[in-house]
Amino acid sequence: MEPTTEPPAADPARAVAAAAFTETDLEALRRAKHQLETPPLGMKLAAIVGAPVEKLIARLPGVANDKVTDATQTALRKCLQLALKTLGKQGALSTAEPRASTKPSNLLHKFAVATTGAAGGAFGLFALPVELPVTTTLMFRSICDIARSEGENLASTDTQLQCLTVFGMGGRSAADDEADFGYFIVRGALAKAVSTASSEMATKGFAAHGSTALLKLMQTVAARFSVQVSEQVAAKSIPAIGAVLGAMVNTVFIDHFQQVAHGHFTVRRLERRYGEAAVHAAYDAIDVSLD
Repeated sequence: MEPTTEPPAADPARAVAAAAFTETDLEALRRAKHQLETPPLGMKLAAIVGAPVEKLIARLPGVANDKVTDATQTALRKCLQLALKTLGKQGALSTAEPRASTKPSNLLHKFAVATTGAAGGAFGLFALPVELPVTTTLMFRSICDIARSEGENLASTDTQLQCLTVFGMGGRSAADDEADFGYFIVRGALAKAVSTASSEMATKGFAAHGSTALLKLMQTVAARFSVQVSEQVAAKSIPAIGAVLGAMVNTVFIDHFQQVAHGHFTVRRLERRYGEAAVHAAYDAIDVSLD
């Protein structure tokens, strides 16, 4: 008689956590994990341009890194200014009560970003200082729209900073100790900086713009975001890429961060309902390789 192989015992805590979820919410969490553990942006861009992004990055001129760093910092500062200026006001970021049933305008934002990408494709690296701040601001609006659709209140300083940190969750920086870990590790690495900056924004408003806490948060997010910006720039560096392919690259770019935003704010919505520990345990129990 052949010995039978017993399946590994399930973690009781994870099983209880998953059992507490409705089927709809468990499916939402499964979808969120798939979005958050999505293939790297570089792989998506390589499929569009037909070449490994790493090789394209290596061909960029030496001045490209400085341009990317400067443009990234400028882009995130504009997003932060947008959040601060609209804090507690009706404006570019709606502060009305959250309407979780209203779907975000993902396609509209994609179209707008594709338009800026067409200009970037036509003028290449020279367009980066102008194009990236506009593109990133449009993406920030889209991320805020997604947050609102998941029940977040955009008048909240914490929500606005959570929207900003999505740019830091869209990939991994090789300089980070957390580079090889998943969503909760990356989110945890940003949590303290978000909390400190949120407290300053809540008490100082626009006067907090130059604070050390906000500067530190922005630098942390920028270090991560610049990796994806470099990949985007590299994808547009192919000679005679043209406006059409430039628009396609930007569409992939915003779609990547929209997926991350959907996943992140879905997790936060479920945490408000079930608690952080239960959601974390259920998230860990999901095997996205089986999807």
